[in-house]
Amino acid sequence: MQNPSTIALSRVVAQQRLIDITANNIANSTTTGYRAERMLFGGWMSRQMHTASPPGGQSLTYTEDKAIYREKTEGALNPTGNPLDLAIKGDGYFTIATTNGPRLTRAGHFSLSPTGTIVDGSGNALLDTNGQPLQVTSSDAPLTIARDGTISGANGQIGQIGLVAPNDPTGLQAEGGQRLRATVPTTPVAAPIIVQGMIEESNVKPVVELTAMMDHSRNFEFATQFIEEEDTRQMNAISKIMTPA
Repeated sequence: MQNPSTIALSRVVAQQRLIDITANNIANSTTTGYRAERMLFGGWMSRQMHTASPPGGQSLTYTEDKAIYREKTEGALNPTGNPLDLAIKGDGYFTIATTNGPRLTRAGHFSLSPTGTIVDGSGNALLDTNGQPLQVTSSDAPLTIARDGTISGANGQIGQIGLVAPNDPTGLQAEGGQRLRATVPTTPVAAPIIVQGMIEESNVKPVVELTAMMDHSRNFEFATQFIEEEDTRQMNAISKIMTPA
C-alpha cells in the first residue's frame, strides 16, 4: 500500500471512531447527566528522510484522533420534587464510591440506603469533600441541601457534598453512560453550585447528532472509495508494466 492509500486509511480509522462516538451520543440522548463526547483531531507528520523528493514532498501528514473531550454545555434541569435529586450548575462532578474505586458522575438521582447512607441507583455512596460517605439518621429529616452542597437536617449540619473537576478535561474515561473514571488528578470545585430537587438531563441534541452522523458516514464512504480506487489504479499500472509489449 502506497502513501496516498495509507494517508486515506488513517482518515478512515479516525472517521470510524468518530462515527462510534456519535452513535454513543445518540444512544445516551435520554441518559441523566450525560454529556456529549467530541473527538479532537490532529495531524501526525511523518518526515521522509534520505529521499530525493520534489519540493514540497518532504513530509506526509496523517489524520490522528488525539483525544476525546466532553461538551460543557449543561443539560436541561428537570424538577422532580425529590429532596435527594441533585443537579450541578456549571463545572464539576459528584464522586461516588464503587467497588472499582471512586468514579465521577453528573447523574444526581440519589436516595437513602437502609443504613442511612446517601447512595445512587446502584447503591454506590455519594462522597463528601473529604472523600467519605455521607451518613444521615432518621431524626435528621427533613433534609436541606444548600447551593454549595452543605447538607443540613433537623439536628443541624450533616456534611458537604464534594464536587471535583479533572485537571485535564480529556482525562476522563467513560464507564457506561453515567460514570467516568478519572485518569488524571482532580481538584475540588472552588465555587460549587448544586440545585436540590432537580435532575440534569443529557445535553445531547438528537437532531444535531443525527445530522452529524450522516455527514461522518459520507466522509467515511468517500475515504473508503478513494482507497479502493487507488488500489485499482495501482493494480492496473502493475498489470500494464508486467504485460509484454
